[in-house]
Amino acid sequence: MNQCFTKQEKVRFKHVDYAGIVFYPRFLEMLNDLVEDWFEEALDRPFSEMHETNGIPTVDLKVQFKNAARLGELLTKKLWVKELKNSSIVCGFEFINQNEKTVLEGEVTLVNVKIQEDRYSIKAEAFNEEIKNKISQYLLS
Repeated sequence: MNQCFTKQEKVRFKHVDYAGIVFYPRFLEMLNDLVEDWFEEALDRPFSEMHETNGIPTVDLKVQFKNAARLGELLTKKLWVKELKNSSIVCGFEFINQNEKTVLEGEVTLVNVKIQEDRYSIKAEAFNEEIKNKISQYLLS
């Protein structure tokens, strides 16, 4: 049975603007944290090790801000795979507050890349079968 990767995050003072609501770039940082946690905790591919030779840059991002998230709220962040390709994945995501209201949703496309020897160039690289199998556990229709 396929599943969502889920984490909780408390909205902290560092996340909010003068009005006490999450400043929109902080949502993108929270999303990146969710992706990084997914790779480490669910896929056993921590960024600290992966980024020695590989990377997983974001190449496309679609975001809809549905409701404000406020200081002190606890958000449930969910991530799942919508499409698994040879060297890329399209993930859906949703952040929900404790009142079960969606505050953020969208999709992010990530590409598996190999870092070239010059450390400045990257090239798309196919996922190996082991990581494909782990990713596919989060594939939802």
